[in-house]
Amino acid sequence: MAKEKKKERKQMQISSLYSISGNKADRKNRFCSKCGPGYFLAKHKDRLTCGHCGYSEFIGTDTNSRTEIKVR
Repeated sequence: MAKEKKKERKQMQISSLYSISGNKADRKNRFCSKCGPGYFLAKHKDRLTCGHCGYSEFIGTDTNSRTEIKVR
């Protein structure tokens, strides 16, 4: 059998993590509380995760339909 070629992964663009408003750059994602500044938490459907240390915060909705963050 012939080996299948792996798809090339696109590098995440740093500019997608910030929004520019006037003279100020604002972060779109939060930083990891364990790793500190420079390590962003990735947004998934039901959680926020750090790709560096594996820290995750689970997001659920309660009866009042507001967002609740549970730390694991």
